[in-house]
Amino acid sequence: MTIRVMLVDDQELLRTGFRMILQSQGDIEIAAEAGDGAQAVEKLRHTEVDVILMDVRMPRLDGVQATRRICLAEDGSPLPDAPHVLILTTFDLDEYAFAALKAGASGFLLKDVPPTELVAAIRAVHGGDAVVAPTTTRRMIDRFAEVLPTPQTGPGGANTLGPLTEREREVFLLVAQGLSNGEIAARLVLSEATVKTHVGRILAKLGLRDRVQAVVLAYEAGLIRAGATD
Repeated sequence: MTIRVMLVDDQELLRTGFRMILQSQGDIEIAAEAGDGAQAVEKLRHTEVDVILMDVRMPRLDGVQATRRICLAEDGSPLPDAPHVLILTTFDLDEYAFAALKAGASGFLLKDVPPTELVAAIRAVHGGDAVVAPTTTRRMIDRFAEVLPTPQTGPGGANTLGPLTEREREVFLLVAQGLSNGEIAARLVLSEATVKTHVGRILAKLGLRDRVQAVVLAYEAGLIRAGATD
């Protein structure tokens, strides 16, 4: 299966570098390029794209706003058929990258990422995985908690998990704490395959695209706290 990629960056030299790397892969095709977020949103109207490499700091429409328009509906719910967005950032734990994750991006990459990691990241998000490790996402939440709304407390937060079974709630909270499927399996004495099934059902029931969004939701619902440790 060919992965159709859009490159979005206002620096043509960077787009050229990424294009050269990706075009050498047999399963990746450069479907489109854009110099800013507005152009990217417009091109998506008539171009089929699976994964978008999105810069954050661009003229007219930055990467965060563009990601929100691409990934979220007007009511803030995830769009199920939206392309997966990988944010390109210059600095690790960039607050812009965090804001883009909250807007629906599936992960972030540093602009100096090695070619092998760039290709692996594109394949990972195309397969439905998040590129940012959950523990890294927790660090981002801890550092940029002020970007988020004040967490809900009391029954309102708990009601967020209403559609989940008791076992799925257990798994959800461990996902939100940054545990991998293997670690969750060991904690709950389950097989990894069972945990993976639970995670898939949790994301579907809560309308989440990936584990990154699960961590953000858990924080906003007051189910985990910035700076909290397991």
